[in-house]
Amino acid sequence: MTSESEISAPPKDYRLLVPRDWFRVDLTRQGWRAQLKTFVDRQAEGKYVSAEAKQEVWAALRNTAEAGVRGGALEFFLRPEAGGGGILPASLIVSLIPRTGSLTPRELQESFKAKERQHTHPADVSTVELPAGEAVQIRTATTMDLYVRMPGGVGYLVLAFAVPVGGVTGPMHRLCESIAESLRWIV
Repeated sequence: MTSESEISAPPKDYRLLVPRDWFRVDLTRQGWRAQLKTFVDRQAEGKYVSAEAKQEVWAALRNTAEAGVRGGALEFFLRPEAGGGGILPASLIVSLIPRTGSLTPRELQESFKAKERQHTHPADVSTVELPAGEAVQIRTATTMDLYVRMPGGVGYLVLAFAVPVGGVTGPMHRLCESIAESLRWIV
């Protein structure tokens, strides 16, 4: 296991273990919109899903991906929800936020807590220790974001989970945690 305390140089890359049934979209390549369309078409196959519903899901995923790309997203993983015959997926967006000054995870946590105090339904903000290093975790009923500090002070890798149908509880929470705990730095 390679922990942040054992690495002082910036990593060249990262490794993240995501279940095989999650569909991966590489947001660093030009064809990512077509990949999203393929995902939606596959999920609608064999189900009664109107063309309008498919278009709405595709547009929502496209908008999420576009916003992610503007924010430094590298990968978008999608897993369909198991129940109800719907096609709205659980997702994970992996993003890189280069240098955030010299903000430590505790300082970043305090910054997020201050922002959350202004919301009607504030998220739970805490720090957690992952094998890859200390992270700031922000949880709501349907999302879990982890800002993992990268070795060498080069920024944060963000793992943004969204589970719109089932919520980030129970087995899905454990799965999201397992994925986050699999993060390793490649030096």
